[in-house]
This record gives sequence, C-alpha cells and structure tokens, in this order.
Amino acid sequence: MTTPVRLRPEIAALPPYRQGKQASPDAFKLSSNENPFEPLPSVVEAVRGAVSLNRYPDASATALRTALATRFGVTVDEVHVGAGSVSLLAQFVLAAASVGDEVVYAWRSFEAYPGLVTVAGATSVQVPLRADGGHDLEAMAAAVTDRTRVVIVCSPNNPTGTTVSTSEFESFMAAVPDDVLVLLDEAYAEFVTDSTAVDGETLTELHPNLVLLRTFSKAYGLAALRVGYAIGASYLLDAARATAIPLAVTEQGAAAALASLDHADELLARVDRIVLLRDQVRRALIDQGWTVPEAQGNFVWLATGEHTATAAQVFADHGVVVRPFAGEGVRVTIGEPSSVDKLLHAAQQVADLTSR
Repeated sequence: MTTPVRLRPEIAALPPYRQGKQASPDAFKLSSNENPFEPLPSVVEAVRGAVSLNRYPDASATALRTALATRFGVTVDEVHVGAGSVSLLAQFVLAAASVGDEVVYAWRSFEAYPGLVTVAGATSVQVPLRADGGHDLEAMAAAVTDRTRVVIVCSPNNPTGTTVSTSEFESFMAAVPDDVLVLLDEAYAEFVTDSTAVDGETLTELHPNLVLLRTFSKAYGLAALRVGYAIGASYLLDAARATAIPLAVTEQGAAAALASLDHADELLARVDRIVLLRDQVRRALIDQGWTVPEAQGNFVWLATGEHTATAAQVFADHGVVVRPFAGEGVRVTIGEPSSVDKLLHAAQQVADLTSR
C-alpha cells in the first residue's frame, strides 16, 4: 500500500474555501455579493484591447498603481495590487505572522480569515461581534497580547453589513501597539452611506501600522478579473510583495481596473442604485418582523440561527440562492431589481415558519 504524503496536520484538517452556491438559469444568485450590472462597454473594450496572451503582464501593474496613487494622494510605492483583496490579506498575514503568533479579528466576519491564518501557521483569536452585528473594538484591543502580530477589521463587516465608526476606530488604533499590523478590510467601502463610518483612505498617513484593503470586484463589477489593492507604508507593502505569487494580476484585469477608474462616476451611479434597493429591501424585511443589522454593503443579514438550513432551502424553492452560515444566518446579496419580490416572499415564509 502506498504511504500517503505527509501534510501539515492543520492544513489537512482545514476545509477548503467554498464559494457561494451556483444558481440554475432560472434562479437568482444572491450568494456571492456580486454586482448585478455588467461592466461598462468602455471597460469591456479595454479588456479586449489587452490581448498579448503570449506575454507576461507587468509584474508590478505600474500603470494601475500610478492611477491609484494619484487617486489616493500617495506615492506609487505606497500602492500594492493583487488578485483580489483576499490575496492581499493572505500576503500581509504571511508577511507578519507565523508559528506562535496570533491574528485577532471579529467573528463572525469574512469566512476566509481563519484559513488564511492557519496557512500562515499562526493562531486565530476570534472576538465575538456585538449583539447588533458590529465589531466590539474595545474587546478586540483587549485581546491584543505580546503574541499578536496582525489585527483585521472588516468594515462594512461581511456578512452582517455593519460598519465601524471613525471615533471607534481612532480609539482602537490608539489602544493597539504601533508594532502590530492593522488591516482595514474595506471591500464594500463604495456602498457605505453612513457619514460616521470609518474611511481608511483618510487614516493611513496618520497610522504607519495601518494598511487599507479594497477591491474592484464589488462596486466596480470586476469579480471575474480578480483585482484588489492596498494602500499603506511602502515597507509594509514591500513585505507583502515579497510573499506574493508573481504576475498574479493579469494584463486584462489591470486594463479593466484602469478603465473603471476612468469611468468611476458612471460606475458609482450604479452603486447608488444598488444602495437604494438595499435600503428598500431592509425596510421591507423589518416590516416583516426581521431584525436586520444596519446594512452598509451590497447585502443584508438575516439571523436565522438553528433554522438556517431550512431558511436556505425556502429561498432556493423561491428561486433565490443565498449564502447560509450553519447555525447562524443567511447573507442575501442585493442583486437584480427583479429578484426582490422572490426574495421578500421567501423571507416572509421563513419568518412565518421560524415564529411558530
């Protein structure tokens, strides 16, 4: 009998990341927080123009980094790009944490966090969310020890949709040691309408240990092309670049991101439409009797607890695929306007079933 290859036991025990369930052609896929709008024709044309498939892309994505540096008022060295913000998260965790180190983050939050920490060999320290679905930043600061190397703050939080306020975040940063890396994961920043919410773009120069992470996948509708970016001190970004898989951002992805920045006003007008629909859906769910956290991403959170599997099936029966988190709740993306009636009918049925 062949002897199995020896693997790291913690990796062998780690379940692989599972993306949102795919939808049948007659169902709405509201499980992956995708943008329902197709890219602009100008963006599609830019992708078509990037056709040097036999050549490697610019490894540092210089043109895109230059455009982002101008947009954020930083130097090119203070911008790093990667294959989506999740790949950047992996790079920073690898750069800062290893065996014996700790990474602190709220829970529940983005489901990739535990796996990224485990792959780095570090230990997760999960701090429970507040009752309203928000980060308990005081408890997170208190959880920082001499072993802490990274703290991740997700605002808006995926999957609950809540934001961290500027005042909360400033107090938190004052409490965290300067030698601890803080990653502010703002993948859904463009959907935020709460004026009190933290805006990382105004804070990186004030806090040298802070790195801002954003993506073109959500608001800009480029999920398939995998482009994310980080803003922060150049030495921190250099450390992440050292752990990165080279040439991960394709020429097509960089071209699409550049074209999207050139047409940002038109794309963000679409975001405004999603935000309007999000707020309408949340109000309708509250009218049904749901307690829905303040939604600031492109999704809403329904705490279905022990009824989560049943709830997901009810939504599926209504032609709506949602993202279930066993024993906790379901996350529902704001998608096409035509999906709303089915979404609300399913939610009402779930509410009726779970209130019995």
